[in-house]
Amino acid sequence: MYTHPDFDGVLVDKPLGIAGNERNDHNSKRTPTMGVNQMSNRQVARNATIVMIGIFISRVLGLVRERAVAQVFGRTQQTDAYFAAFGIPDLMYYLLVGGALSAAFIPVFTSYLAQDDEETAWHVASTFITATVILLLIFTVVGEIFTPQLAPLVAYDYSGEQLALLVQLMRIVFPAVLFTALAGLEMGVLNSYQHFTAPVVGPILYNLGIIAGAYVLGPKYGVFGMAVGLVVGAFGNFAIQLPVLLRYTRAYRPILDLRHPGIRKMGALMLPAMVGLSVNQLNLMISQNIASGLAEGSITALRLANRLMQFPLGVFAMGISTAVFPLLTRLAATNAYKELKETYSLGLRTVLIITIPASLGLLVLGEPIVRFLFQTGEFTVADTQATAYALFFYALALPALSGIQLTSRMFYALYDTKTPVKIGILSVIVSTALSLLFLNFTGLDYGGLALAFSVATTVNFIVYILILRKKLGGIDGGRILTSVVKSSLASLVMGVVVYLSSNLVGQWVSLATTRGRLLQMAIPMLIGIIVYGVFLLAFRMEELEFLLSAVKGRKKRLPAKE
Repeated sequence: MYTHPDFDGVLVDKPLGIAGNERNDHNSKRTPTMGVNQMSNRQVARNATIVMIGIFISRVLGLVRERAVAQVFGRTQQTDAYFAAFGIPDLMYYLLVGGALSAAFIPVFTSYLAQDDEETAWHVASTFITATVILLLIFTVVGEIFTPQLAPLVAYDYSGEQLALLVQLMRIVFPAVLFTALAGLEMGVLNSYQHFTAPVVGPILYNLGIIAGAYVLGPKYGVFGMAVGLVVGAFGNFAIQLPVLLRYTRAYRPILDLRHPGIRKMGALMLPAMVGLSVNQLNLMISQNIASGLAEGSITALRLANRLMQFPLGVFAMGISTAVFPLLTRLAATNAYKELKETYSLGLRTVLIITIPASLGLLVLGEPIVRFLFQTGEFTVADTQATAYALFFYALALPALSGIQLTSRMFYALYDTKTPVKIGILSVIVSTALSLLFLNFTGLDYGGLALAFSVATTVNFIVYILILRKKLGGIDGGRILTSVVKSSLASLVMGVVVYLSSNLVGQWVSLATTRGRLLQMAIPMLIGIIVYGVFLLAFRMEELEFLLSAVKGRKKRLPAKE
Protein backbone atom coordinates (compact mmCIF):
# COMPACT_ATOMS: atom_id res chain seq x y z
CA MET A 1 0.00 0.00 0.00
CA TYR A 2 1.53 3.23 -1.14
CA THR A 3 1.21 5.36 1.95
CA HIS A 4 4.39 7.41 2.00
CA PRO A 5 2.92 10.90 2.08
CA ASP A 6 0.35 9.54 4.50
CA PHE A 7 3.18 8.52 6.80
CA ASP A 8 2.95 12.14 7.99
CA GLY A 9 6.38 11.97 9.53
CA VAL A 10 6.16 15.57 10.66
CA LEU A 11 8.84 16.38 13.15
CA VAL A 12 7.87 19.25 15.38
CA ASP A 13 9.20 21.35 18.24
CA LYS A 14 12.11 23.72 17.81
CA PRO A 15 15.44 22.09 18.73
CA LEU A 16 17.07 23.37 21.88
CA GLY A 17 19.90 25.74 21.19
CA ILE A 18 18.33 27.23 18.03
CA ALA A 19 16.46 30.44 18.64
CA GLY A 20 14.13 31.75 16.02
CA ASN A 21 16.60 34.40 14.82
CA GLU A 22 19.51 31.98 14.70
CA ARG A 23 18.31 29.63 12.01
CA ASN A 24 20.73 30.86 9.39
CA ASP A 25 23.46 32.13 11.68
CA HIS A 26 25.21 29.27 13.37
CA ASN A 27 28.00 31.46 14.63
CA SER A 28 25.80 34.03 16.35
CA LYS A 29 25.49 34.28 20.08
CA ARG A 30 22.85 31.91 21.36
CA THR A 31 19.95 33.21 23.34
CA PRO A 32 18.66 31.35 26.39
CA THR A 33 16.33 28.52 25.52
CA MET A 34 13.36 27.06 27.30
CA GLY A 35 14.28 24.28 29.70
CA VAL A 36 12.41 21.05 29.69
CA ASN A 37 10.65 21.76 32.96
CA GLN A 38 9.55 25.18 31.67
CA MET A 39 8.22 23.73 28.45
CA SER A 40 4.47 23.48 29.16
CA ASN A 41 2.01 21.58 27.06
CA ARG A 42 1.17 24.86 25.32
CA GLN A 43 3.92 24.31 22.77
CA VAL A 44 3.09 20.63 22.40
CA ALA A 45 -0.61 21.43 21.97
CA ARG A 46 0.14 24.11 19.37
CA ASN A 47 2.46 21.81 17.44
CA ALA A 48 -0.07 18.98 17.62
CA THR A 49 -2.75 21.27 16.22
CA ILE A 50 -0.58 22.31 13.28
CA VAL A 51 0.39 18.72 12.54
CA MET A 52 -3.18 17.44 12.79
CA ILE A 53 -4.47 20.13 10.42
CA GLY A 54 -1.80 19.25 7.87
CA ILE A 55 -2.44 15.54 8.22
CA PHE A 56 -6.19 16.10 8.00
CA ILE A 57 -5.87 17.87 4.65
CA SER A 58 -3.55 15.13 3.38
CA ARG A 59 -5.88 12.36 4.55
CA VAL A 60 -8.97 13.97 3.04
CA LEU A 61 -7.20 14.20 -0.30
CA GLY A 62 -6.09 10.62 0.23
CA LEU A 63 -9.74 9.58 0.46
CA VAL A 64 -10.48 11.57 -2.70
CA ARG A 65 -7.59 9.69 -4.30
CA GLU A 66 -9.06 6.33 -3.27
CA ARG A 67 -12.47 7.44 -4.53
CA ALA A 68 -10.92 8.28 -7.90
CA VAL A 69 -9.46 4.78 -8.11
CA ALA A 70 -12.78 3.20 -7.13
CA GLN A 71 -14.83 5.34 -9.52
CA VAL A 72 -12.65 4.85 -12.58
CA PHE A 73 -11.57 1.23 -12.08
CA GLY A 74 -13.83 -0.33 -9.45
CA ARG A 75 -12.61 -3.41 -7.52
CA THR A 76 -10.84 -5.54 -10.13
CA GLN A 77 -7.69 -7.50 -10.86
CA GLN A 78 -6.13 -4.30 -12.20
CA THR A 79 -6.64 -2.45 -8.92
CA ASP A 80 -5.42 -5.48 -6.99
CA ALA A 81 -2.18 -5.44 -9.00
CA TYR A 82 -1.89 -1.64 -8.63
CA PHE A 83 -2.12 -1.78 -4.83
CA ALA A 84 0.08 -4.87 -4.58
CA ALA A 85 2.82 -3.04 -6.50
CA PHE A 86 3.48 -0.79 -3.51
CA GLY A 87 4.33 -3.53 -1.00
CA ILE A 88 8.13 -3.63 -1.46
CA PRO A 89 8.61 0.13 -2.11
CA ASP A 90 6.49 0.98 0.93
CA LEU A 91 8.56 -1.32 3.11
CA MET A 92 11.74 0.26 1.72
CA TYR A 93 10.45 3.69 2.68
CA TYR A 94 9.59 2.71 6.24
CA LEU A 95 12.93 0.99 6.68
CA LEU A 96 15.17 3.76 5.37
CA VAL A 97 13.20 6.88 6.24
CA GLY A 98 10.30 6.22 8.59
CA GLY A 99 12.20 4.15 11.13
CA ALA A 100 15.48 6.01 10.79
CA LEU A 101 13.95 9.43 11.39
CA SER A 102 11.84 8.41 14.38
CA ALA A 103 14.23 6.11 16.19
CA ALA A 104 17.73 7.24 15.26
CA PHE A 105 18.01 10.67 13.69
CA ILE A 106 15.74 12.70 16.00
CA PRO A 107 17.03 11.40 19.39
CA VAL A 108 20.71 11.81 18.44
CA PHE A 109 20.30 15.11 16.58
CA THR A 110 18.19 16.55 19.41
CA SER A 111 20.61 15.38 22.09
CA TYR A 112 23.49 17.31 20.45
CA LEU A 113 21.34 20.41 20.16
CA ALA A 114 20.24 20.04 23.78
CA GLN A 115 23.94 20.09 24.71
CA ASP A 116 24.36 23.32 22.69
CA ASP A 117 26.64 21.53 20.22
CA GLU A 118 25.03 22.56 16.95
CA GLU A 119 28.19 22.08 14.89
CA THR A 120 28.45 18.41 15.79
CA ALA A 121 24.70 18.00 15.33
CA TRP A 122 24.93 19.11 11.71
CA HIS A 123 28.12 17.14 11.09
CA VAL A 124 26.23 14.00 12.08
CA ALA A 125 23.08 15.08 10.21
CA SER A 126 25.06 15.65 7.01
CA THR A 127 26.46 12.14 7.10
CA PHE A 128 23.04 10.66 7.85
CA ILE A 129 21.34 12.48 4.98
CA THR A 130 24.11 11.64 2.50
CA ALA A 131 24.15 7.96 3.45
CA THR A 132 20.35 7.72 3.25
CA VAL A 133 20.27 9.24 -0.23
CA ILE A 134 22.94 6.80 -1.45
CA LEU A 135 21.06 3.82 -0.02
CA LEU A 136 17.82 5.00 -1.61
CA LEU A 137 19.49 5.20 -5.01
CA ILE A 138 20.96 1.71 -4.60
CA PHE A 139 17.62 0.22 -3.53
CA THR A 140 15.85 1.88 -6.45
CA VAL A 141 18.32 0.50 -9.01
CA VAL A 142 18.26 -2.98 -7.45
CA GLY A 143 14.47 -2.86 -7.32
CA GLU A 144 14.24 -2.00 -11.02
CA ILE A 145 16.60 -4.82 -12.01
CA PHE A 146 15.15 -7.58 -9.82
CA THR A 147 11.45 -6.68 -9.99
CA PRO A 148 10.40 -10.10 -11.43
CA GLN A 149 12.07 -11.83 -8.48
CA LEU A 150 10.50 -9.42 -5.95
CA ALA A 151 6.94 -9.62 -7.31
CA PRO A 152 6.06 -13.01 -5.70
CA LEU A 153 6.87 -11.49 -2.28
CA VAL A 154 3.76 -9.31 -2.56
CA ALA A 155 1.46 -11.57 -4.61
CA TYR A 156 2.53 -15.22 -4.61
CA ASP A 157 -0.46 -16.45 -6.62
CA TYR A 158 -0.10 -14.08 -9.59
CA SER A 159 0.85 -15.51 -12.95
CA GLY A 160 0.60 -14.75 -16.65
CA GLU A 161 -0.81 -11.34 -17.60
CA GLN A 162 -1.56 -10.33 -14.01
CA LEU A 163 2.04 -11.03 -12.96
CA ALA A 164 3.34 -9.09 -15.97
CA LEU A 165 1.10 -6.15 -15.01
CA LEU A 166 2.35 -6.26 -11.43
CA VAL A 167 6.00 -6.22 -12.57
CA GLN A 168 5.41 -3.24 -14.87
CA LEU A 169 3.65 -1.28 -12.13
CA MET A 170 6.37 -2.03 -9.58
CA ARG A 171 9.00 -0.69 -11.97
CA ILE A 172 7.06 2.56 -12.27
CA VAL A 173 6.60 2.83 -8.51
CA PHE A 174 10.26 2.47 -7.48
CA PRO A 175 11.34 5.92 -8.80
CA ALA A 176 8.26 7.45 -7.21
CA VAL A 177 9.20 6.13 -3.78
CA LEU A 178 12.70 7.57 -4.22
CA PHE A 179 11.25 11.08 -4.54
CA THR A 180 8.80 10.47 -1.71
CA ALA A 181 11.57 9.28 0.61
CA LEU A 182 13.66 12.35 -0.21
CA ALA A 183 10.60 14.48 0.52
CA GLY A 184 10.33 12.72 3.89
CA LEU A 185 13.90 13.77 4.72
CA GLU A 186 13.10 17.34 3.68
CA MET A 187 10.02 17.32 5.86
CA GLY A 188 12.02 16.16 8.88
CA VAL A 189 14.57 18.96 8.63
CA LEU A 190 12.01 21.69 7.88
CA ASN A 191 9.76 20.75 10.77
CA SER A 192 12.77 20.77 13.07
CA TYR A 193 13.05 24.46 12.21
CA GLN A 194 9.34 25.07 12.82
CA HIS A 195 8.52 25.37 9.11
CA PHE A 196 5.31 23.54 8.19
CA THR A 197 3.89 25.11 5.04
CA ALA A 198 5.98 23.36 2.38
CA PRO A 199 5.75 19.92 4.05
CA VAL A 200 1.94 20.32 4.12
CA VAL A 201 1.75 21.40 0.47
CA GLY A 202 3.98 18.53 -0.71
CA PRO A 203 1.57 15.65 0.05
CA ILE A 204 -1.26 17.72 -1.45
CA LEU A 205 0.61 17.84 -4.76
CA TYR A 206 1.27 14.10 -4.49
CA ASN A 207 -2.40 13.27 -4.06
CA LEU A 208 -3.44 15.70 -6.80
CA GLY A 209 -1.02 13.94 -9.16
CA ILE A 210 -2.66 10.56 -8.58
CA ILE A 211 -6.17 12.01 -8.78
CA ALA A 212 -5.33 13.68 -12.09
CA GLY A 213 -3.72 10.47 -13.33
CA ALA A 214 -6.87 8.49 -12.51
CA TYR A 215 -9.40 10.89 -14.01
CA VAL A 216 -7.40 12.27 -16.95
CA LEU A 217 -5.10 9.42 -17.99
CA GLY A 218 -6.91 6.45 -16.46
CA PRO A 219 -9.78 6.16 -18.98
CA LYS A 220 -7.25 5.92 -21.84
CA TYR A 221 -4.20 4.21 -20.31
CA GLY A 222 -5.77 2.25 -17.44
CA VAL A 223 -3.84 1.88 -14.20
CA PHE A 224 -0.65 2.91 -16.00
CA GLY A 225 -2.08 6.42 -16.35
CA MET A 226 -2.66 6.52 -12.62
CA ALA A 227 0.88 5.24 -11.99
CA VAL A 228 2.30 8.05 -14.15
CA GLY A 229 0.28 10.56 -12.14
CA LEU A 230 1.77 9.02 -9.01
CA VAL A 231 5.34 9.63 -10.22
CA VAL A 232 4.52 13.23 -11.15
CA GLY A 233 2.90 13.81 -7.76
CA ALA A 234 5.83 12.26 -5.90
CA PHE A 235 8.27 14.53 -7.75
CA GLY A 236 6.08 17.55 -6.93
CA ASN A 237 6.13 16.57 -3.25
CA PHE A 238 9.93 16.61 -3.35
CA ALA A 239 10.36 19.69 -5.54
CA ILE A 240 8.04 22.03 -3.61
CA GLN A 241 10.07 21.57 -0.41
CA LEU A 242 13.54 21.82 -1.92
CA PRO A 243 13.82 25.64 -2.32
CA VAL A 244 12.64 26.17 1.26
CA LEU A 245 14.98 23.47 2.56
CA LEU A 246 18.00 25.20 1.03
CA ARG A 247 17.34 28.25 3.22
CA TYR A 248 17.59 26.19 6.40
CA THR A 249 20.48 23.83 5.68
CA ARG A 250 23.54 25.99 5.12
CA ALA A 251 25.36 23.80 7.60
CA TYR A 252 24.81 20.70 5.47
CA ARG A 253 27.86 19.20 3.74
CA PRO A 254 27.92 16.08 1.51
CA ILE A 255 30.18 14.03 3.80
CA LEU A 256 30.34 10.39 4.90
CA ASP A 257 31.97 10.30 8.33
CA LEU A 258 30.71 6.83 9.19
CA ARG A 259 33.14 6.45 12.09
CA HIS A 260 31.77 9.41 14.02
CA PRO A 261 30.37 8.33 17.44
CA GLY A 262 27.05 10.02 16.65
CA ILE A 263 26.65 8.02 13.43
CA ARG A 264 27.59 4.80 15.22
CA LYS A 265 24.97 5.60 17.83
CA MET A 266 22.39 6.22 15.08
CA GLY A 267 23.32 2.90 13.48
CA ALA A 268 22.92 1.05 16.77
CA LEU A 269 19.48 2.62 17.24
CA MET A 270 18.35 2.43 13.64
CA LEU A 271 18.99 -1.20 12.73
CA PRO A 272 16.63 -2.75 15.29
CA ALA A 273 14.19 0.16 14.99
CA MET A 274 13.80 -0.46 11.27
CA VAL A 275 12.26 -3.80 12.15
CA GLY A 276 10.14 -2.45 15.01
CA LEU A 277 8.65 0.46 13.09
CA SER A 278 8.04 -1.57 9.93
CA VAL A 279 5.97 -4.27 11.64
CA ASN A 280 2.64 -2.71 10.73
CA GLN A 281 3.65 -2.45 7.08
CA LEU A 282 5.05 -5.98 7.09
CA ASN A 283 1.84 -7.37 8.57
CA LEU A 284 -0.20 -5.61 5.90
CA MET A 285 2.11 -6.89 3.17
CA ILE A 286 1.75 -10.48 4.43
CA SER A 287 -2.04 -10.12 4.52
CA GLN A 288 -1.98 -8.70 1.01
CA ASN A 289 0.17 -11.57 -0.23
CA ILE A 290 -2.20 -14.15 1.23
CA ALA A 291 -5.17 -12.25 -0.22
CA SER A 292 -3.66 -12.52 -3.71
CA GLY A 293 -4.77 -16.17 -3.66
CA LEU A 294 -8.39 -15.25 -2.85
CA ALA A 295 -11.22 -13.96 -5.05
CA GLU A 296 -10.71 -11.02 -7.39
CA GLY A 297 -10.92 -7.68 -5.59
CA SER A 298 -9.90 -8.98 -2.14
CA ILE A 299 -6.71 -6.90 -2.05
CA THR A 300 -8.62 -3.79 -3.09
CA ALA A 301 -11.29 -4.30 -0.41
CA LEU A 302 -8.61 -4.73 2.27
CA ARG A 303 -6.71 -1.70 0.96
CA LEU A 304 -9.72 0.65 1.00
CA ALA A 305 -10.87 -0.58 4.42
CA ASN A 306 -7.40 -0.12 5.87
CA ARG A 307 -7.19 3.41 4.45
CA LEU A 308 -10.46 4.32 6.16
CA MET A 309 -9.22 2.90 9.45
CA GLN A 310 -5.96 4.84 9.02
CA PHE A 311 -7.80 8.18 8.68
CA PRO A 312 -8.44 8.84 12.41
CA LEU A 313 -5.15 7.10 13.21
CA GLY A 314 -3.19 9.47 11.01
CA VAL A 315 -4.98 12.68 11.94
CA PHE A 316 -5.12 12.27 15.71
CA ALA A 317 -2.83 9.49 16.95
CA MET A 318 0.10 10.23 14.69
CA GLY A 319 -0.39 13.98 15.03
CA ILE A 320 -0.30 13.91 18.83
CA SER A 321 2.46 11.27 19.00
CA THR A 322 4.66 13.20 16.58
CA ALA A 323 4.20 16.43 18.51
CA VAL A 324 4.92 14.80 21.87
CA PHE A 325 7.97 12.78 20.74
CA PRO A 326 10.60 15.57 20.81
CA LEU A 327 9.53 16.48 24.35
CA LEU A 328 9.70 12.84 25.44
CA THR A 329 13.23 12.67 24.02
CA ARG A 330 14.37 15.74 25.96
CA LEU A 331 12.78 14.63 29.22
CA ALA A 332 14.48 11.23 28.91
CA ALA A 333 17.82 12.88 28.03
CA THR A 334 17.66 15.00 31.22
CA ASN A 335 16.46 12.10 33.42
CA ALA A 336 13.21 13.97 34.18
CA TYR A 337 11.31 10.71 34.63
CA LYS A 338 8.41 12.14 36.63
CA GLU A 339 7.60 14.60 33.85
CA LEU A 340 8.29 11.88 31.27
CA LYS A 341 5.62 9.60 32.75
CA GLU A 342 3.14 12.46 33.05
CA THR A 343 3.69 13.57 29.46
CA TYR A 344 3.32 10.02 28.15
CA SER A 345 0.21 9.41 30.27
CA LEU A 346 -1.53 12.57 29.07
CA GLY A 347 -0.55 11.88 25.45
CA LEU A 348 -1.81 8.28 25.56
CA ARG A 349 -5.06 9.20 27.30
CA THR A 350 -5.71 11.94 24.77
CA VAL A 351 -5.10 9.57 21.88
CA LEU A 352 -7.38 6.90 23.32
CA ILE A 353 -10.35 9.16 24.11
CA ILE A 354 -10.39 10.01 20.39
CA THR A 355 -9.70 6.62 18.84
CA ILE A 356 -11.94 4.48 21.06
CA PRO A 357 -15.13 6.23 19.86
CA ALA A 358 -13.69 6.46 16.34
CA SER A 359 -13.25 2.69 16.32
CA LEU A 360 -16.83 2.11 17.43
CA GLY A 361 -18.03 4.67 14.90
CA LEU A 362 -16.35 2.76 12.07
CA LEU A 363 -17.93 -0.48 13.31
CA VAL A 364 -21.43 1.01 13.28
CA LEU A 365 -21.19 3.33 10.27
CA GLY A 366 -18.86 1.26 8.10
CA GLU A 367 -21.28 0.61 5.22
CA PRO A 368 -22.74 4.18 5.08
CA ILE A 369 -19.21 5.61 5.05
CA VAL A 370 -18.00 3.30 2.29
CA ARG A 371 -21.22 3.87 0.29
CA PHE A 372 -20.81 7.66 0.42
CA LEU A 373 -17.10 7.75 -0.31
CA PHE A 374 -16.66 5.06 -2.95
CA GLN A 375 -19.92 3.75 -4.42
CA THR A 376 -19.84 5.49 -7.79
CA GLY A 377 -18.81 4.71 -11.34
CA GLU A 378 -17.37 1.20 -11.52
CA PHE A 379 -17.64 0.68 -7.74
CA THR A 380 -20.81 -1.36 -7.15
CA VAL A 381 -23.08 -2.19 -4.20
CA ALA A 382 -21.28 -5.53 -3.84
CA ASP A 383 -17.96 -3.67 -3.66
CA THR A 384 -19.36 -1.46 -0.89
CA GLN A 385 -20.46 -4.47 1.13
CA ALA A 386 -17.12 -6.22 0.63
CA THR A 387 -15.13 -3.17 1.76
CA ALA A 388 -17.40 -2.51 4.75
CA TYR A 389 -16.96 -6.15 5.75
CA ALA A 390 -13.18 -5.75 5.90
CA LEU A 391 -13.51 -2.39 7.66
CA PHE A 392 -15.56 -3.97 10.46
CA PHE A 393 -12.60 -6.15 11.45
CA TYR A 394 -9.90 -3.53 10.84
CA ALA A 395 -11.71 -1.00 13.04
CA LEU A 396 -11.10 -3.21 16.08
CA ALA A 397 -7.37 -2.45 15.83
CA LEU A 398 -7.65 1.34 15.91
CA PRO A 399 -7.23 2.06 19.67
CA ALA A 400 -4.32 -0.38 20.07
CA LEU A 401 -2.64 0.79 16.87
CA SER A 402 -2.97 4.38 18.06
CA GLY A 403 -1.47 3.52 21.44
CA ILE A 404 1.47 1.84 19.75
CA GLN A 405 2.23 5.04 17.83
CA LEU A 406 3.05 6.82 21.09
CA THR A 407 4.26 3.92 23.24
CA SER A 408 6.89 2.79 20.73
CA ARG A 409 8.25 6.33 20.72
CA MET A 410 8.71 6.11 24.49
CA PHE A 411 11.15 3.26 23.99
CA TYR A 412 13.04 5.20 21.31
CA ALA A 413 13.18 8.26 23.59
CA LEU A 414 14.78 5.96 26.18
CA TYR A 415 17.25 4.70 23.54
CA ASP A 416 15.74 1.22 23.77
CA THR A 417 15.29 -0.14 20.25
CA LYS A 418 15.68 -3.83 21.06
CA THR A 419 12.36 -4.18 22.87
CA PRO A 420 10.26 -2.89 19.93
CA VAL A 421 12.05 -5.39 17.68
CA LYS A 422 11.18 -8.31 19.94
CA ILE A 423 7.57 -7.16 20.21
CA GLY A 424 7.46 -6.58 16.46
CA ILE A 425 8.64 -10.10 15.69
CA LEU A 426 5.99 -11.46 18.05
CA SER A 427 3.35 -9.39 16.26
CA VAL A 428 4.34 -10.70 12.81
CA ILE A 429 4.26 -14.31 14.06
CA VAL A 430 0.85 -13.89 15.72
CA SER A 431 -0.62 -12.05 12.72
CA THR A 432 0.61 -14.60 10.17
CA ALA A 433 -0.47 -17.59 12.28
CA LEU A 434 -3.93 -16.16 12.90
CA SER A 435 -4.33 -15.20 9.22
CA LEU A 436 -3.73 -18.80 8.16
CA LEU A 437 -5.90 -20.11 11.01
CA PHE A 438 -8.88 -17.88 10.23
CA LEU A 439 -8.55 -18.45 6.50
CA ASN A 440 -8.43 -22.23 6.71
CA PHE A 441 -10.71 -22.99 9.66
CA THR A 442 -13.38 -20.28 9.52
CA GLY A 443 -15.66 -18.83 6.88
CA LEU A 444 -14.37 -15.29 7.39
CA ASP A 445 -12.48 -15.26 4.07
CA TYR A 446 -10.45 -12.01 3.66
CA GLY A 447 -12.22 -10.66 6.75
CA GLY A 448 -10.14 -13.16 8.70
CA LEU A 449 -6.98 -11.43 7.47
CA ALA A 450 -8.24 -8.09 8.82
CA LEU A 451 -9.26 -9.72 12.11
CA ALA A 452 -5.83 -11.36 12.46
CA PHE A 453 -4.23 -7.95 11.99
CA SER A 454 -6.44 -6.45 14.71
CA VAL A 455 -5.82 -9.24 17.22
CA ALA A 456 -2.05 -9.15 16.63
CA THR A 457 -2.03 -5.35 17.01
CA THR A 458 -3.91 -5.56 20.31
CA VAL A 459 -1.49 -8.19 21.64
CA ASN A 460 1.36 -5.98 20.49
CA PHE A 461 0.03 -2.98 22.43
CA ILE A 462 -0.62 -4.95 25.64
CA VAL A 463 2.93 -6.31 25.62
CA TYR A 464 4.30 -2.79 25.02
CA ILE A 465 2.39 -1.45 28.02
CA LEU A 466 3.44 -4.25 30.36
CA ILE A 467 7.13 -3.93 29.49
CA LEU A 468 7.11 -0.11 29.69
CA ARG A 469 5.38 -0.24 33.07
CA LYS A 470 8.07 -2.55 34.40
CA LYS A 471 10.85 -0.47 32.83
CA LEU A 472 9.70 2.82 34.36
CA GLY A 473 8.29 1.46 37.61
CA GLY A 474 4.80 2.62 36.66
CA ILE A 475 3.21 4.66 33.89
CA ASP A 476 0.40 6.48 35.73
CA GLY A 477 -1.69 3.42 35.02
CA GLY A 478 -4.56 4.37 37.32
CA ARG A 479 -5.35 7.49 35.33
CA ILE A 480 -4.96 5.69 32.03
CA LEU A 481 -7.32 2.87 33.07
CA THR A 482 -9.89 5.32 34.48
CA SER A 483 -9.81 7.31 31.26
CA VAL A 484 -10.23 4.18 29.12
CA VAL A 485 -13.21 2.98 31.19
CA LYS A 486 -14.96 6.35 30.99
CA SER A 487 -14.27 6.67 27.28
CA SER A 488 -15.49 3.13 26.60
CA LEU A 489 -18.75 3.69 28.50
CA ALA A 490 -19.39 6.95 26.67
CA SER A 491 -18.52 5.27 23.35
CA LEU A 492 -20.98 2.40 23.94
CA VAL A 493 -23.84 4.83 24.54
CA MET A 494 -22.72 6.84 21.51
CA GLY A 495 -22.59 3.67 19.40
CA VAL A 496 -26.17 2.71 20.21
CA VAL A 497 -27.43 6.21 19.43
CA VAL A 498 -25.46 6.32 16.17
CA TYR A 499 -26.74 2.90 15.07
CA LEU A 500 -30.37 3.80 15.72
CA SER A 501 -30.11 7.22 14.08
CA SER A 502 -28.34 5.75 11.03
CA ASN A 503 -31.16 3.26 10.48
CA LEU A 504 -33.76 5.97 10.99
CA VAL A 505 -32.14 8.39 8.54
CA GLY A 506 -31.71 5.54 6.05
CA GLN A 507 -35.50 5.09 6.01
CA TRP A 508 -36.10 8.79 5.35
CA VAL A 509 -33.69 9.40 2.50
CA SER A 510 -32.92 7.81 -0.86
CA LEU A 511 -29.60 5.98 -0.70
CA ALA A 512 -29.46 6.05 -4.49
CA THR A 513 -28.52 9.76 -4.31
CA THR A 514 -25.30 11.37 -3.08
CA ARG A 515 -27.33 13.69 -0.85
CA GLY A 516 -29.11 10.77 0.80
CA ARG A 517 -25.85 8.90 1.39
CA LEU A 518 -24.25 12.00 2.88
CA LEU A 519 -27.15 12.54 5.27
CA GLN A 520 -27.15 8.89 6.41
CA MET A 521 -23.45 9.20 7.24
CA ALA A 522 -23.19 12.78 8.51
CA ILE A 523 -26.28 13.14 10.71
CA PRO A 524 -25.57 10.07 12.91
CA MET A 525 -21.90 11.08 13.02
CA LEU A 526 -22.79 14.58 14.27
CA ILE A 527 -25.23 13.19 16.83
CA GLY A 528 -22.56 10.74 18.01
CA ILE A 529 -19.99 13.52 18.47
CA ILE A 530 -22.48 15.55 20.53
CA VAL A 531 -23.45 12.58 22.71
CA TYR A 532 -19.83 11.62 23.30
CA GLY A 533 -18.83 15.21 24.02
CA VAL A 534 -21.57 15.57 26.61
CA PHE A 535 -20.30 12.48 28.41
CA LEU A 536 -16.71 13.79 28.39
CA LEU A 537 -17.90 17.08 29.88
CA ALA A 538 -19.96 15.24 32.48
CA PHE A 539 -16.94 13.11 33.42
CA ARG A 540 -14.77 16.29 33.54
CA MET A 541 -12.02 14.52 31.68
CA GLU A 542 -8.66 16.28 31.73
CA GLU A 543 -7.82 15.03 28.23
CA LEU A 544 -10.70 17.06 26.80
CA GLU A 545 -9.18 20.19 28.36
CA PHE A 546 -5.89 19.38 26.65
CA LEU A 547 -7.62 19.00 23.28
CA LEU A 548 -9.46 22.28 23.74
CA SER A 549 -6.21 24.00 24.67
CA ALA A 550 -4.68 22.66 21.48
CA VAL A 551 -7.49 24.15 19.42
CA LYS A 552 -7.49 27.48 21.25
CA GLY A 553 -3.69 27.65 21.58
CA ARG A 554 -3.90 28.20 25.34
CA LYS A 555 -1.49 26.96 27.95
CA LYS A 556 -2.29 23.59 29.52
CA ARG A 557 0.12 22.48 32.20
CA LEU A 558 1.16 18.92 32.73
CA PRO A 559 -0.88 17.26 35.45
CA ALA A 560 0.64 16.83 38.85
CA LYS A 561 1.12 13.23 39.67
CA GLU A 562 -1.18 12.05 42.39
